[in-house]
Amino acid sequence: MTIDDAIKEMQTKISAVSAGAQMKVVKISEEEARITVLAPAGDIQPIKDATFTPAMEFLNNEGFDIQVQVYDKDAPPLSG
Repeated sequence: MTIDDAIKEMQTKISAVSAGAQMKVVKISEEEARITVLAPAGDIQPIKDATFTPAMEFLNNEGFDIQVQVYDKDAPPLSG
């Protein structure tokens, strides 16, 4: 398995629980990636629940660190 395979698998899990989720993937290295997810507020916890165990399994079994960061797509942007 490659990091790209693992990313696709995580994206499939996210889409399965939130059809309206928007994802941005940043591949940091051949072992690390970040998936930023914008989803409806009601989908945030289901996405976290669906991705937590697979993320841990990828880390422990494949050595891939895939971080899933989920945000409310309807929340106002943070002002600095």
